[in-house]
Amino acid sequence: MERERLFGKTLAELTLVAEKMQLKPFAAKQMADWLYKKSVTDIGQMTNIPAVKRQEMQQFYEIGTAQPVESVASSDGTKKYLFRADGKGYVEAVAIPDKERVTLCVSSQVGCKMNCLFCMTGKQGFSGNLTSGEILNQIQSVPEFPQLTNLVFMGMGEPMDNLDELLKALEIITSSYGYAWSPRRITVSTIGITSGVLRFLRESDCHLAVSLHAPTSEIRRTLMPVERPYPFKKLLDELRNYDFSGQRRLSFEYILFDGVNDTDKDAEELARWLQGLMCRVNLIRFHAIPGVSLQGTQMSRMTRFRDILNEKGIICTIRASRGEDILAACGMLSTSKIEQTLKK
Repeated sequence: MERERLFGKTLAELTLVAEKMQLKPFAAKQMADWLYKKSVTDIGQMTNIPAVKRQEMQQFYEIGTAQPVESVASSDGTKKYLFRADGKGYVEAVAIPDKERVTLCVSSQVGCKMNCLFCMTGKQGFSGNLTSGEILNQIQSVPEFPQLTNLVFMGMGEPMDNLDELLKALEIITSSYGYAWSPRRITVSTIGITSGVLRFLRESDCHLAVSLHAPTSEIRRTLMPVERPYPFKKLLDELRNYDFSGQRRLSFEYILFDGVNDTDKDAEELARWLQGLMCRVNLIRFHAIPGVSLQGTQMSRMTRFRDILNEKGIICTIRASRGEDILAACGMLSTSKIEQTLKK
């Protein structure tokens, strides 16, 4: 019989486990403490639960954490970790040190349904959603876990397409029974599935980042098929109804492609759409991927684009490019692993 995994369960779910095992209700909090604060790898290590009950639990449950199967390090300190997702393939997490900060980029799906032109993960197709435990395992199982200061859900997959498991993971990360992180240390990125975004804003206090990458619907459709069912203009209308004047941050991710979306006119049009929104824009350098003719914009053009937005009153920065010597584009390492497996 396949055992159920405890890691990734919320306190409410652990309470049900305690009831099933005929334990006192407070045993759920004890289990959460062992899972998320003490990082145990075996039920037998939960020493404040009666030994006979631990033995009984091991018939039905396991912890369910796993170490990375591979890692690669960049000369700039960035490290990519590859995790096996049971029966679904591989996912990546990326640790990015920067002075006093260490940010981990986390995946939410194996592959992706969205098939953005510029994304290697989309070229894999979609293999499955990660469970909350598989999402959290990327965080707790990297060596940098004790030093992490920030999390960004900008790895493989579309978080709003796996929202139930994402919200469970975020609850555990931010709850007192879990990692007790402030939601202000967490950013979730989306390509703009409107219904998911609105639910995320209602049920979470984490920052929101929207992958925009174009100033017009026409250009965006050539890059991102999601523009057809979820036009960015309608999403912007919804976001204008939300108050971002407090501590919660709204940002827009914008990859610059040479000759596609990087002209002065494009910058001015983008500023027009974002005018009046409490937001910032992060300009991103494109990491080339096989089989795609898109080219990244020169730094001088990126600087010009940034300056136009700033002059129009839109806070804009250029994100530093990291890990270019270790298959930097999202999905490259996992794709390489899949190809190696197929050749065997």
